[in-house]
Amino acid sequence: MLNIILFAATCLVMLVGVLFFPKFKLGKCTVHTYWIVVLVGAALVLACGQADAAAIGWSLIADTAVNPLKILALFLSMTVLSVFLDEVGFFRCLASFALRHSHGGQKRLFFSLYITVSVLTVFTSNDIIVLSFTPFICYFARNAKIDPIPYLAAEFVAANTWSMALIIGNPTNIYLATACEIDFVSYLATSILPTLAAGAVALLCLWLLFRKKLSAPVFYAAERARAEDKVSLGIGVAHLAACTVLLAVSSYIGLEMWYISVAAAGSLFLCELILSACRKEAPRALLSCLKRAPWQLVPFLLSMFVMTEALREQGTVAAIGEWLGRDLTVLKYGTLSFLCANLVNNIPMSVLFSSMISSADAGLGAVYATAIGSNLGAFFTPVGALAGLMFGSLLADHGIKFGYLDFLKLGVAVALPALAASLGVLRFVLML
Repeated sequence: MLNIILFAATCLVMLVGVLFFPKFKLGKCTVHTYWIVVLVGAALVLACGQADAAAIGWSLIADTAVNPLKILALFLSMTVLSVFLDEVGFFRCLASFALRHSHGGQKRLFFSLYITVSVLTVFTSNDIIVLSFTPFICYFARNAKIDPIPYLAAEFVAANTWSMALIIGNPTNIYLATACEIDFVSYLATSILPTLAAGAVALLCLWLLFRKKLSAPVFYAAERARAEDKVSLGIGVAHLAACTVLLAVSSYIGLEMWYISVAAAGSLFLCELILSACRKEAPRALLSCLKRAPWQLVPFLLSMFVMTEALREQGTVAAIGEWLGRDLTVLKYGTLSFLCANLVNNIPMSVLFSSMISSADAGLGAVYATAIGSNLGAFFTPVGALAGLMFGSLLADHGIKFGYLDFLKLGVAVALPALAASLGVLRFVLML
């Protein structure tokens, strides 16, 4: 019972922190409170003897799919590849291209932006897309004297819908698929149709929601962004493309995905260091990558691993899985994961649900349904994902008001229909 109390209390304090004091300044560094709360919770679990510290230590060096260090290596290395492309102007150039081809109409601009963000999210990361595109949209809308909300909503929804398609699109996908030993191609084969369904329904709902605001013309010529360092841009694109292809065939060549992604990130760093040495200049893009990488996810994920291990050791996870049963797993796990993501954030939810699925032997339907809930839950409320917290912070920096209730209205109008469509199609795919 104590482990449940500690877990619930930690999640509650983390939720309060996310809503009311999400970060604070420590010298020149900005520290987010969510991981500190979970770290304290994990320390209390160990101090109270609710988890076997020795067993947890061995699990961190064990050669298993659920090893959190492997998952962190995969996520961080893929994030570095995406951040590097952002640093050399890749996303800004593509956004500029899409905006320039709107030809003065907000409707065409709206669809161009949605499609651009969707395609980029599939091959990179939803968090990076949100960080890259949000300031650009705010800047463009302010100068064009148009309402930025339809475009910001389209960007955020697209980034957190199409991130379902590939394992690398979201850290929750990585954790769930890796923990349940699902390879890159198998994941894609099952997730692509539910993703297409969710993406199409989300776009339709966004259009119905904002069509009146998109009737006015655009009177601003979008800036023509160009990459200043085309050599580094080519290196970055080549590494991301090669990494994606190798991830797709990883199960056939006998290499774990984290080996491939770490090797790709290491190769990128080596190439850039050699290029910088030849140019006799500092590797600024690499230094920015290291600075921007989400290092705070490391203590957060490891702490959540400790807390869920405590629940698993005490039988709590298995009991919840047995209570859910093995019938209607797509509906049950998809809906419950969607709601739980907005209570405790989608990453700890995925850590907990992966243990639950394994303990209860709930099957692949539960895994994919949980992945859907973890992605679409990100735009039901701002608590659903770290991307939502970053999104709100960026909007506040640009003076745009988009509070909790505004976010919830968007979630009810878009996330719920997209969830229903995606889970329905997933059920159909699993029957084939």
